[in-house]
Amino acid sequence: MNYHFITIEGNIGAGKTTLAHLLSKHFNARLILEQFADNPFLAKFYENPRQNAFPLELFFMAERYKQLKDLIHTQDLFQSITISDYLFTKCLLFAKVNLPAEEFLLYQRLFDIIHQQLIQPDILIYLHAPVSTLQHNIRKRGRIYEQQIPDDYLFNIQQTYTHYIKQHNIKTLFVDASKADFLGNENHVKIIAEALDKEYENGQHFISLP
Repeated sequence: MNYHFITIEGNIGAGKTTLAHLLSKHFNARLILEQFADNPFLAKFYENPRQNAFPLELFFMAERYKQLKDLIHTQDLFQSITISDYLFTKCLLFAKVNLPAEEFLLYQRLFDIIHQQLIQPDILIYLHAPVSTLQHNIRKRGRIYEQQIPDDYLFNIQQTYTHYIKQHNIKTLFVDASKADFLGNENHVKIIAEALDKEYENGQHFISLP
């Protein structure tokens, strides 16, 4: 394995956490999962985005930093691979969509200070699915506060992710997850696991799931 820190990203409902769980079992890896349910502003944000966006994003950034900073100081002798279901830069990408310009500039200053203190992933797995698939997955998992997410919001998040990946030339396995069924189709997980056995240059490397 050439990659010791693997991050999985994608839009809301893309299957990040499910894939992270399954890959961590496959590789006997340490697993870092985003604790989104602990954010007291999340449900409030979907009810009133304008009023609750800034505290929502600050809370997420603080919690993500708290989780990821431990990678700097800890080493698990029995698990040399770490898999996370979020990229810390997610903070900035969602803030860009959710915050007005002045608040975003302040948020970005705080992000820049914190970001440089963290270890960056060796490779990113990005799960890309059409908005219709995302909405189906969101309905299926049944979180009440997510059921009214507009298509436009998901599309904006999608565009922000893909623009960031292209702009920064990140080493990325760009997975077409429109037909992904990680729980029901073991071959989908196997395809991604086998792709991680290869060495890649920076940039996007595309994977389709049959």
